[in-house]
Amino acid sequence: MRILIADDDPQILRALRVTLRARGYEIFTADDGAQALEMAAENHPDLVVLDLGMPKLDGVEVIQGLRGWTQVPILVVSGRTDAADKVDALDAGADDYVTKPFAIDELLARIRALTRRVVAPGDEPIVAFGDISVDFSAKQVVRRQDKRTENVRLTPTEWRILELLVHSPDKLVTRESLLTQIWGPHHTKDTGYLRLYFAQLRKKLEPVPSEPRYLVTVLGMGYRFVPDPASES
Repeated sequence: MRILIADDDPQILRALRVTLRARGYEIFTADDGAQALEMAAENHPDLVVLDLGMPKLDGVEVIQGLRGWTQVPILVVSGRTDAADKVDALDAGADDYVTKPFAIDELLARIRALTRRVVAPGDEPIVAFGDISVDFSAKQVVRRQDKRTENVRLTPTEWRILELLVHSPDKLVTRESLLTQIWGPHHTKDTGYLRLYFAQLRKKLEPVPSEPRYLVTVLGMGYRFVPDPASES
């Protein structure tokens, strides 16, 4: 389990890094809000432990930035005790809130509760749309036509794009979030990459690639996976 800890207090960072590593977690750290977003994009943690009062970007801005492209569980650990701060963090998309100073046993219990929500690779469902069946656990795509089956080969990047879309059905996934998650935060303007890969994916998965039904472009914004096109009409 990979955990990103973002806090501008070096003592908190050091204590949590030592404590959580001793319990088998893989730990990444950031000491300001901008670095937290960058580390999240580069390392794809399974949980984010986040302070609110950080330089460059505060915690609420970090939560909003994360929620633009990921549903990773976010645990706020903050010295702010005002109810309004908690409401702001939870409304922005945080999953839980612990007030400093905290008991380490309580923090570990909150972490266990949140990480139980993370889907293990072997538990991911098989997703079907049209004549395509996608097994994310086995990394296998099968096309069924006229009582015949055909394996469809995807590149690693095509897999990553498909995962990001399929795991957010009927929701807009922005170009910026796709580029950040796949190639990193320094490639958010490289939209040509996405057009190329979407053209390839549509050739492999769409009945009529020039008229996509499932991997739909949202003009000027990004893309959407529509598992049931009939529901759009």
